[in-house]
Order: sequence, then structure tokens, then C-alpha cells
Amino acid sequence: MLAGCTQAQLNGFLPGFVEGEAPVTNHTDTVRGLWVTSWVVLLIVGVITWGLTIWAVIAYRRRKGQTGLPVQLRYNMPIEVFYTIVPLILVLGFFAFTARDQEQIEQRFAADDVDVQVEVIAKQWAWDFNYVKEDVYSPGIQGQLDEEGPKGSLVQSELPTLYLPVGANVEIELESRDVIHSFWVVDFLYKKDMYPGKTNYMSFVPEREGTYAGKCAELCGEYHSLMLFNVKVVSQAEYDDYIQSLRDAGQEGQLSSEYDRNQNLPGAGAPELKEEREAE
Repeated sequence: MLAGCTQAQLNGFLPGFVEGEAPVTNHTDTVRGLWVTSWVVLLIVGVITWGLTIWAVIAYRRRKGQTGLPVQLRYNMPIEVFYTIVPLILVLGFFAFTARDQEQIEQRFAADDVDVQVEVIAKQWAWDFNYVKEDVYSPGIQGQLDEEGPKGSLVQSELPTLYLPVGANVEIELESRDVIHSFWVVDFLYKKDMYPGKTNYMSFVPEREGTYAGKCAELCGEYHSLMLFNVKVVSQAEYDDYIQSLRDAGQEGQLSSEYDRNQNLPGAGAPELKEEREAE
């Protein structure tokens, strides 16, 4: 039975895996391992629990002619200890392995080891991308419905697209211009929230070329469902060509916080006070 498992089954039916090819990022296989192992353990616990439940239902059912209540047992210490120790071991085990993998995934590259640094800025309801080291930017708009295609389909060419070179050490800075958003590339098996006034980071190595769908995973308003984007993992040469195309289009420099909506809200304070808080 185990030999007959497909790659989809072996990978826990998670997206992003292609037989014979590398995982999408250097962290994807770690997430898969935690997911599959957790389900194997839970399935074993479930089978034992279901088995004992069904056995008790059959073995201790009321027989024909029986009356009254069966003998009542209370405070069986071995069973009480068993029901306490086993769940405790399971919870501690899940916590330990999750903390171990999370520490590995959250580890940032040293500053000198970062090859590509991208500032991703979320806004209702689209994405802006600043390529920091290259000093170019790519602004985005929300998903546009394709009037000529099937109902509900989108114009893919209009979606914001983040380009990344395969094999590079990538660090992404996550910012929000207005409300809480969440940066989720489905095939990366990882997402992270974006909070106004706080910078979060993701560090990873893209390991397989391709186009991967992304979306906001935090309900952020009326057009949340259209807050979509793509990530294209390409060769270094294609990445360099894309960066040059942004320069040729006059998109040099960085999109800054002057477009943030929250700084104009009541109580946000004068611009000079905001600069002092950021400096602190």
C-alpha cells in the first residue's frame, strides 16, 4: 500500500510539488515534513481512539434480558494517568517540532548574504514592489475582471507580478499602507501578516522556476478577493532584463511612505512627529 502512494499523497496533498523537480523554495520541504508527520501521528491516535470506542460500544452493549445499570467504576488511576500523560506528550511534541521548524524558516540571512531585497507594500487592494538594491519599483493595481473571458476570470497581464531569480538569497520586507493584510504565495506553503507601522520579513531561496499565484490571506475590505498577484521565479538573466525594463520605463527610485493612508488619519500626528517616531 505504501509503495503505491502517489507524489501527491506522499506530500500530504499540498500544492507546489512536481514529481522529479525541486521544491519551490528551500523551506517548502520543511513545511511538508511537519504537515505530513503531524497527520500521520494524528491518524494513528484517531485509529486507536475509534477502535477503542467501537470496541466498547460492541463489547459493553446492553444484551437482551439485561436490566438496570452495569457495574459503575470510578477513579481508575492507571487510565486517568494514561489520559493525562499521552495528550501531554503529543502537545509537547507538536510544540517542539513546530518551534524547531519555525526557527529555521524565520531565520534571516546575514546582510552581506542577501542577493535580492524586495520591499512588498500592501494596500487596498493591490501590491507595490520596491526592488531595493536595484533601486527600481513596480506599482500594482487590483485584479481586473476579463470581460471577454469566462465569468469571473481575470486579466492575468494586469496582476502585479514579483520577479525573483532562481537560486538567490531573497529577503522580503513586508509593509502595509492602510489595514492588516497577509502576504501568501500558495505554493511556498507560507504566509505572513502585514501590519501598519510594523515591518515583517521573509527570507528564502527560490529553487524552481515558474509562475506562482499569490493573494492576500487577511480579510481587508470590499475587494479583498481581487487583491491578487503572481510571483515569477526566473533565471538571473531574465531577472536582469526585467529590472532593466523597469528602468527603461522610468520606474527608478522607491515608492515611499508618503502614499500611506494612515498618516493622514486623525491622531496620526504632524509629519515631523512621525519622522521622530520612526527615527526612534
